[in-house]
Amino acid sequence: MLLFQQLFLQHITHVDGSRKLKESQTKKKSPDPTIQQEPIEVDASMIVKEVYAKNILSKSKVSDYTINPYIGCEHGCTYCYARFMKRFTGHNEEWGNFVDVKINATSLLENEIERRKIGKIWISGVCDPYQPLEKKYGLTKGCLEILLKHAWPVTVQTKSPLVLRDLELLRKFDEIEVGFTITTADEDIRRIFEPNSPPIRRRIEALGELHSAGVKTFAMIAPILPKTEGLVAQLSGKVDHVLVDRLNYHYADRVYRRHKMECAMTNTFFVLKKMELANALEKEGIHYELLF
Repeated sequence: MLLFQQLFLQHITHVDGSRKLKESQTKKKSPDPTIQQEPIEVDASMIVKEVYAKNILSKSKVSDYTINPYIGCEHGCTYCYARFMKRFTGHNEEWGNFVDVKINATSLLENEIERRKIGKIWISGVCDPYQPLEKKYGLTKGCLEILLKHAWPVTVQTKSPLVLRDLELLRKFDEIEVGFTITTADEDIRRIFEPNSPPIRRRIEALGELHSAGVKTFAMIAPILPKTEGLVAQLSGKVDHVLVDRLNYHYADRVYRRHKMECAMTNTFFVLKKMELANALEKEGIHYELLF
């Protein structure tokens, strides 16, 4: 999906990174911004920093606003357009090896929501709001609770069944939809391009559970990866609509070449797959939108 880099312009202050993980859920005052501390190391490949953001509601070209409680994403998808933000944050780590946690996200939202005109919120634009760290920090849940209190409409987009933790909260909204990004029907392909993301089956099951509970749901087949055959049939009865888009960025070019899948980067591939998916969606009676 062709998104714009403005989605990430939520200016941040990188501070207080050395708090131990067991202390991270305690209430903290904003530290002296002149103090830059060492990041938290979760394991050999993942570095987590707790940071204080300057704002949390950003204008978006996709929705009225976007909220990104985290910077970076543990899923580490090779094609992710959000990789561009490393140019703004100064991270030297590989994508998928760092996450900055905006620990003041909920307090910022409490203040900002009072001053903004009501509009639709997209959670999230440049991170997965339900990546594994959400289980610990609960920032997405906290933001949803505030949005519910003020009756703002919300779109949640994720790859994680952790969203089911908040099912009862989601059901209280008058206007909300939850979408799962699912780019292929093949687990081997998923492991190549989305190495740390939840399995496809678990995403589809989560969509079904949300849909059965009365929450509006959608699937985002974007970017279209090889072996989408059978995906639409698995989505039938679990989604209200489907969005389809091609690969628009070139971050994963080396991955395609390494696995000899260059043909899956061509216009011909995307046009053919678009037609196949459209036919399958029509056959299943699923509303859809082709974004290219």
